[in-house]
Amino acid sequence: MIGRAAPVIHLGAGAIHKLAGWQTDRGHGFKPSLVSPAFVATQSTLNRNPPMTSNEAEAVVAIATLAALADGKRDAEEQTAIAGVAAGLGLSPEMTQRAAAGQLTVAELAVQLTTSESRQIAYDAALSVCHRDGEPGTAEQTFLSGLASTLGISAANAIVPVAVVAPSIASGPSAPNDVDNHILDQAILTAAMELLPDRLANMAILPLQLRMVYGIGQKHGQKLDARQVSDLAATFGIGAVAQVLEKVVRRAFGGIAGGLLGGLLGGAGGVAAGAAVTFASTYALGRAAEQYYAQNRSLSVANMKALFTQFQGEAKEMYPRVQDRIRQRASGTSLSSVMQSLRG
Repeated sequence: MIGRAAPVIHLGAGAIHKLAGWQTDRGHGFKPSLVSPAFVATQSTLNRNPPMTSNEAEAVVAIATLAALADGKRDAEEQTAIAGVAAGLGLSPEMTQRAAAGQLTVAELAVQLTTSESRQIAYDAALSVCHRDGEPGTAEQTFLSGLASTLGISAANAIVPVAVVAPSIASGPSAPNDVDNHILDQAILTAAMELLPDRLANMAILPLQLRMVYGIGQKHGQKLDARQVSDLAATFGIGAVAQVLEKVVRRAFGGIAGGLLGGLLGGAGGVAAGAAVTFASTYALGRAAEQYYAQNRSLSVANMKALFTQFQGEAKEMYPRVQDRIRQRASGTSLSSVMQSLRG
């Protein structure tokens, strides 16, 4: 219920210390953290501000729900998935459900956001949802403009960072010569994007994944367009509103221990967990796409999903062996350079 007292959510000093250099690996001593010093500095700054309440977190997810509905398409399955994100984060789905039913407005939700940080997180979540499949339509742009005004977001903070919108998937390198190494390289790159300190750096992940699939299709002589590539990724839930929202919320709520992110990530939280999830999904997408195009797109949806799950398992086993490569890639990568490469 709106207005109820709510527990606060914040990063403790111990969590920041672990992120800064070393983190306990239960039963195995200590291991280097994947998180970049720049990201830790950002989170340390946020930690000095008033912590976010569960009411505010629920309002963020509810505003993202309104953003998903801004294009006028009411997809019941999509709304259920978004409510599932809230539940998985340990939040009450009531506010999200009321927003989806048209019972709450942006203005009513905005009053729940008591700090500039929580209002920016809410706007960023909506921005990511509206840009999930490219440039927003007129209705979505109108929604974002009104949201920025209601939340008091400055013009500088209301724009998409370095024009992070889905570029032409055909831009950049042509078909890779070594598909297996290309898939691994792209999985490492997308995981590295999760570690960058830039606002919404993970908005570059989906374009990178789609370009990878496009290149794999080219390697197998397939003539593809953006919709075909996006539809293939969507088969595995990649690019769905719930997935986009989960990434933004996970990044914003970073190193929270226990309840908020525990349900969603099996006890792991923050950007290091995000890197692991993204590595696995990119690797599995690439390997499944390679099988699909090698067999001339004859695989059924059920077979494709089974392959994706199988390759996700392989990626999870592989991940500990590539963590250092991901961290090194992040330290030598900038969001602007990645977006420039995507634009060709």
